[in-house]
Amino acid sequence: MILDIGAGSGRDAAPLAGQGHVVVAVEPTPELRALSQQIHGDQDFEWVDDSLPEMRVLCSRGRRFDLILRTAVWMHLDEPQRSLAMQSIANMLAPECRVVLSLRHGPVPAGRRMFDVSAHETIQLARAHGLTVVHHSEREDPHARRGVRWSHLGWQQETAA
Repeated sequence: MILDIGAGSGRDAAPLAGQGHVVVAVEPTPELRALSQQIHGDQDFEWVDDSLPEMRVLCSRGRRFDLILRTAVWMHLDEPQRSLAMQSIANMLAPECRVVLSLRHGPVPAGRRMFDVSAHETIQLARAHGLTVVHHSEREDPHARRGVRWSHLGWQQETAA
């Protein structure tokens, strides 16, 4: 089962569902959920109105996921929220399964709430919650926005010895 946190318009959730995966898409913005249902109405995935850092709805259900995606979400959380969010994510991850995150760096667009979060800080936070780095890459912005670049991180839950 795949969890897409901050699913937005369903850009990632829809193709994964189309490939036969069971997908839960979390998006707190009603307008984005409605847009996705218009665009991807033919895809079978579950929408949940929930949000980081606590993920109260999903955590209360006790579900565990094989893959958790966080695309362009992490830098919208402040430091205390990131710590709480990492714990929520670690709690929802099935044993030996993975988390994938993209992290935007660069100028903050007008009217947006974003924080300067380094890949290193995020890796250390994940490690403190029992997650081991399995991927780390840095890339230029695919839309060629001036001064914007991306970190792509992947973790796996550590196994008990």
